[in-house]
Amino acid sequence: MKKRKFGMALSFVLAASTILGACGANEEQNAGEGTTVEAVDFKAGLVTDTGGVDDKSFNQSAWEGLTQFGNEFGLTEGEEYRYLQSEKEADYIPNLGKFADGGYDVTFAAGFLLEDAVQTAAEQNTSANFVLIDSLLADENWNTVWLDNVANVTFEEHEGSFLVGVAAALHTKTNKVGFVGGVDSPLIKKFENGFKAGVKAVNPSIEVIPQYAGDFNKPEIGTSIASTMYTQGADIIYHAAGGTGNGVFTEAKNRKNNGEDVWVIGVDRDQHEEGMPENVTLTSMIKRVDVSVYEIAKQAMEGNFPGGKETVFGLEENGVGISPTTENLSEDTLKQIDEYKEKILSGEITVPRTDEEFASFQ
Repeated sequence: MKKRKFGMALSFVLAASTILGACGANEEQNAGEGTTVEAVDFKAGLVTDTGGVDDKSFNQSAWEGLTQFGNEFGLTEGEEYRYLQSEKEADYIPNLGKFADGGYDVTFAAGFLLEDAVQTAAEQNTSANFVLIDSLLADENWNTVWLDNVANVTFEEHEGSFLVGVAAALHTKTNKVGFVGGVDSPLIKKFENGFKAGVKAVNPSIEVIPQYAGDFNKPEIGTSIASTMYTQGADIIYHAAGGTGNGVFTEAKNRKNNGEDVWVIGVDRDQHEEGMPENVTLTSMIKRVDVSVYEIAKQAMEGNFPGGKETVFGLEENGVGISPTTENLSEDTLKQIDEYKEKILSGEITVPRTDEEFASFQ
């Protein structure tokens, strides 16, 4: 796995409501039922990783963003906007190539696992535009590769993870919490280290147990890891594991049915419903992949494709944060989360991304 380089970045302020309220120059909009939309001449595709478009996490959020874009600008699903699901790693390049060969104006690659495939596809199809979500292209020496037909979208996941770490620290009764990652990588390390930093900022004595599943699409492994962590005394588990994280919810719900007071912190989307009906979702770390897909697709349609640049979504851009579903968090917890958020935004707290930065943070 290539190491992520944090080089030059293009950062802009984007409210989370953009995806619900944007209206383009080519769109005719009437309030209420009967809205008419003038279709635009534009095609956009999405290639998922092996987690699939219904992973209830990262890929699904990307598809929701593209669907919102397609609906708002009168595109036909299956023809002018669609997704191709990758069943295995070998599908990445062929799937990207299908959209390039089909004359799609922009193709989104959902996740850092597609990094090498995007670079290959972009070099083979120089007239096609690609968007790599969650990583930067890099060479064998980990130097960033900037291609004019590749837009790079990244998030400050460590900042949002810090805030749910604060929530976990204020809510735990056992002073022991867990973290389940999908693939051990620089990206998922940002989730882990941000979460641990948030926990430790509140109470340095709380133990954080991290473990990686080695896969984003193995819910049975998520269940097994969660079972071990809960048995060891953790009462809250934060997952950044895509479909594997669904297994964490399964284990938590089973234990809640047996009278245990355990919780899950979701990721990428508001995963409150994944914890129902047992109500085991404490909160979720929201990562607005949907907003990023919508915004970059709109820029591309308007002739402003940000090729050769990195667009960053962090707390300042409302690209990460905690979920709007707050019923399981006390008013005091929400107040403290807001206070820590302001400290991050002001620069008083610099949230660690790597193991080395976390060691210095403590």
